[in-house]
Amino acid sequence: MGAGALALVILTVALGIYSCASGNRYYVDVDASEPELDVQLLNVNPYSRPGIESNGINGIVIHYTANPGSTAQENRDYFNGLQYSQETEASSNFIVGLDGEIIQCVPTWEVAYASNERNYDTVSIEVCHPDETGKFADETYRSLVQLTAWLCVKFSLTEEDVIRHYDVTGKICPKYFVEHEDAWDDFRENVRTAVQKTQEQGE
Repeated sequence: MGAGALALVILTVALGIYSCASGNRYYVDVDASEPELDVQLLNVNPYSRPGIESNGINGIVIHYTANPGSTAQENRDYFNGLQYSQETEASSNFIVGLDGEIIQCVPTWEVAYASNERNYDTVSIEVCHPDETGKFADETYRSLVQLTAWLCVKFSLTEEDVIRHYDVTGKICPKYFVEHEDAWDDFRENVRTAVQKTQEQGE
């Protein structure tokens, strides 16, 4: 094995990411502990943070930005700027960035404008992606699994309560998880495993 290949293996193990022998199906070794959050709440305004209390959280909705290469900070600032541009209503409770950073934009007990008729009973997660495929970078994926698992524990949910924007409206979002059902199944399995790991640690 060359030095470059060895370095890649070491990095992959350090991130807790590995693929099974059958293909490109990824699994991550994380638990459901609270991830590091960069809390940058949007200003309360009618276009991105209405300040309306949710009806209780019954699900978690996964989205993708559909803006390849954009950062979590850029997407957060876009949401906050809607109070001035007034071009649309849009936001998300969380944004996971290209390097795995997580920005919280809206409190989990408040409505975000992300998931149409499910805005009032779900938490939304917007996810950044490097290219047009919509596939998430390893660091992004790892943070997404941990964040989703933590929210499942927080709200007494299971991986079955984790859905795609596509499952609400039929919109191709998040693109990679819609076009690759096996990757979506793997993601929810990763979430289930992370929740189980934390529960076992607490016993």
